[in-house]
Amino acid sequence: MKTAIVTGASGAIGSAIAQGVAATAGYRVVLVCRDEDKARRTRSAVQRASGNRDVRYEIADLCRPHEVAALGSRWVGPLDVLVNNAAVAPRRRRTTPEGIELQLATNVMSYVWMMEAFRDALRRAAPSRVVNVASYWAGDLDLSDLQFERRTYDNDRAYRQSKQANRMLTVAYAERFADDGIAVNACHPGDVRSQLSRDLGFGGHESAEQAARTPVWLATQGVSGDVTGRYFADMQEAECRFGKNAEAVEALYEAVHRLQVS
Repeated sequence: MKTAIVTGASGAIGSAIAQGVAATAGYRVVLVCRDEDKARRTRSAVQRASGNRDVRYEIADLCRPHEVAALGSRWVGPLDVLVNNAAVAPRRRRTTPEGIELQLATNVMSYVWMMEAFRDALRRAAPSRVVNVASYWAGDLDLSDLQFERRTYDNDRAYRQSKQANRMLTVAYAERFADDGIAVNACHPGDVRSQLSRDLGFGGHESAEQAARTPVWLATQGVSGDVTGRYFADMQEAECRFGKNAEAVEALYEAVHRLQVS
């Protein structure tokens, strides 16, 4: 039996990803959510829709580094699949208690913190997989102003920056995790009406199940374990100009590492 974690699991796409993985033979699923009531409801919905009773949840606010570290420290056993999916897009600039801009903390740093907190568990399950849910809606990254301290905050621009960062950091971590037998890939899921899309002013034209197809495919079967550091959309590899800029990838990796230890 393989074990998969899905973060942001109570959201529209997150719950659909969890359902798709749970419906795949041989998988147990752990939902990571902030709110316990939503976690309970999501667990019941995933169990009911997938027919898989082996679904549980963990409570953690992934924009808080100490909560991610605590989640990793209480984990027991190997981890076969980590799906990083948590995302927010507040319309006004907000910061965490640690002083990190909220989109950067949730959409980018939580991916980094989860990959690092679960590296040993993923190594024990190797060949294992990390799927970073990114987006085609990506760009505007400014390494000199990742937290919109100089630029005027705009939630769409901050979201695009975060998704570009996801795609670039996927390449950085794929290189660092390769010797551990951990494949790290990113994907565009799909456009679905959700709280996130409403905050960004988008409508969404796909069902959550349609939007989850590519992340579920990558998590459970999509590519062989030696394919890593790639970007996928519509269940096939797509070109990622951001990941090709090796110098910028390394600069971003160093920037987020400095943020972790500051």
